[in-house]
Amino acid sequence: MKRLLKQLVFKYIGQEELTSGPLNSHEKYKKSGLTEEEALAIRGKIKKAFEEDKIYRNNTICLDELSEHIQDNRYKVSQVINTYFSKNFYSFLNEYRIKEAKHLLVSDSTLSVKAVMYEVGFNSKNSFYNAFKKVTGLSPNDYRSVATVDFNQNNMQMA
Repeated sequence: MKRLLKQLVFKYIGQEELTSGPLNSHEKYKKSGLTEEEALAIRGKIKKAFEEDKIYRNNTICLDELSEHIQDNRYKVSQVINTYFSKNFYSFLNEYRIKEAKHLLVSDSTLSVKAVMYEVGFNSKNSFYNAFKKVTGLSPNDYRSVATVDFNQNNMQMA
């Protein structure tokens, strides 16, 4: 069981790979008029909003607010998220939140799971636990336990 947990932790610790082109073409966007150049510019603004501005920490963020933040049309923003990231807005949002939560759970053992939940933008324990388990296959507490044990073992081997 411990080995399985360890494999799951390593599977989800890695960085997400993003492509420059659309991952799949949606039939519903055939007539949207969004050029690839415009889509790539929007993709860049979305990445900046999430990675630098950490907009996902806002617990009321929605597609309209993201669109306002990057000053672009909400339909185009939605299309870019769907085609270039192969996710809907809320799946995309939750992945960023969970990535940050994983980091906080391992890097700051003084933070409670509830504090981490609020820090990354979740309002509900159920939503947080469900999203966390969907992305990692583990509960936040199990993830912290396995990742911390593995982190300590790796540090001992390096010393």
